[in-house]
Amino acid sequence: MYVVLLSYTAPSEEIDGALPEHHKWLGEQYDQGHFLASGAQRPRVGGVIIVRPMDRARLDAILATDPLAVRGLAQYEVIAFSPTRTAPELLLINEAAPH
Repeated sequence: MYVVLLSYTAPSEEIDGALPEHHKWLGEQYDQGHFLASGAQRPRVGGVIIVRPMDRARLDAILATDPLAVRGLAQYEVIAFSPTRTAPELLLINEAAPH
């Protein structure tokens, strides 16, 4: 699994203009089963995405299609992790834990 931290690199007006396309892109990634959770950081300096396990090159290719990336409005930090413990509510998404 991955945690992706987005950091905005442009003024909020430019970010706001790209958010409708970014939200559409997020929806497409959920529809394809890639993303598990996402949302804005507080304070509003970027976002966070939790991603299912996949090849890192595939994730990088997906992130490159984000309208925020295409427009150069955000930087991405990708943190890979292997969950070894999960709350019962999340067992279905923890593909590493025995069910």
